Amino acid sequence: MKVLLNRRSFLAATAAATALPLMPRMARAASPFAMQAAWINDAEFAGYFLAMDQGYYAAEGLDLTYLSGGPDVIPESTIVAGRADLALTTPDTTIKAIAEQGAKFKIIGAQYQKNPIGIVSLAKNPITTPAEMVGKTIAVPPVNTISVEAMLAMNNIDRASVNIVPYAYDPTPLIKGEIDASLDFTTNVPYTIKTMGEDAMSFLLYDFGYTIYNDTIVVTEETLASKRAELVAWLRASRKGWTENNVDPAAWPPKWETTHFAGTGRSIDNEVFFNTAQKPLIDSPDGIFAMTEDGIAGNLEALAKVGIMGTRDMFDTTLLEEI
Repeated sequence: MKVLLNRRSFLAATAAATALPLMPRMARAASPFAMQAAWINDAEFAGYFLAMDQGYYAAEGLDLTYLSGGPDVIPESTIVAGRADLALTTPDTTIKAIAEQGAKFKIIGAQYQKNPIGIVSLAKNPITTPAEMVGKTIAVPPVNTISVEAMLAMNNIDRASVNIVPYAYDPTPLIKGEIDASLDFTTNVPYTIKTMGEDAMSFLLYDFGYTIYNDTIVVTEETLASKRAELVAWLRASRKGWTENNVDPAAWPPKWETTHFAGTGRSIDNEVFFNTAQKPLIDSPDGIFAMTEDGIAGNLEALAKVGIMGTRDMFDTTLLEEI
């Protein structure tokens, strides 16, 4: 953390020093600020819930509106429409929009240093490496097929040697032995499998070459220019929330059973599992949301393998340097 005064604290200190005795200080109105999440309320967004409840955004001068996501929400569309100031996205969709559609987006941070998607199998019939996928039937959501194919190519595995079938986000076929594995969030589906009477094994695509972030923090170039101070404040408050959450991932989900997690149909034990499993994927020695030059290069290289041609200037790391 920098010890030099930023512009806002410098101005505040100057104002305090020059104010006349007994002159009442005017409270500054909070700045309206909206964020668009990538999915429905679950532990994926625990750090933001904590920061809201602990008043970290308010302390940074932000009046935060949190917009939950879902299967029908395209996060990038929300910021284009002006309904949110920033959105959590997947880097493949964002960079594809920039490269192929000329979208005026910038990626200013990354929640997940390692993407949580991976190959999930049963412990009694484990698949722990890409090589072990050969001759097996793997269920993959159609939107992710190209990512799996890229990972196979990176590991010199013939695509024809793996039987890839569509996946509908339901582990029942895996439990029944109708498939050998599925592509899913390794932070969550193993818990579901456990409740169905089986233990799961998994490995990340990231660990075998498909090195992309997830829940990248995206803004429009217009917002970056007009609300830079607010974006830095949001990053600072959010980093504080995630850092505190990750100290003990089991501590906070029970507090949100009747608030943020109400109505999701998922148990608090599930959310604790999720929150615990995602911690090592979020933590970074360079701080929450870090985007190192090596990390950015890894993203660009992996996306190039699936035909998405990004460039370094699509990422802006300068705001992270100010928090």
